[in-house]
Amino acid sequence: MKRSVALLISAIIGLIYGIYIISYFVDINASSSSTSDIIGSGIATALVLPHMIFVLIAVIFNIISWAINSRPFALTAGILYSVSALLFILYALFVVPSIVLSFVGFAKLKKIIEYNKQEKTEE
Repeated sequence: MKRSVALLISAIIGLIYGIYIISYFVDINASSSSTSDIIGSGIATALVLPHMIFVLIAVIFNIISWAINSRPFALTAGILYSVSALLFILYALFVVPSIVLSFVGFAKLKKIIEYNKQEKTEE
C-alpha cells in the first residue's frame, strides 16, 4: 500500500516542533524564580497556548491522514496548521513547512488512493 511521503514529513516536522515548543515553555515556567518572572512567563505561555494546541491537534490529524490515506484528514491538518500560524504570527515561520507539505500531501492523495484501489483490484 502506497502512502504520501509529504504527509509523513509534515507530521514529523510538526511533531518535532510541537515537542520543542511545549518543552520550551515548560522549561521557562519551571525555571522562573521571581514573582515578575512567573507572571511574565505565565502571560507568554497564555499567549502561545492556542498556537500550541492547534499545532498538536494538526499533528494528530496529519498522522491519521498519513496512516489511513484520508484526504479530509489531510485537508483538516493543513487548515489547522494555517490557523495555528495565524494565532501566533511570530511563530508562523516554524509551521510553514508543515502547512505546505500537508496541502501537497492532500493534493497527491487523490492519485495515491486511485493507485491503491487499482493495485487492490489486480490482486
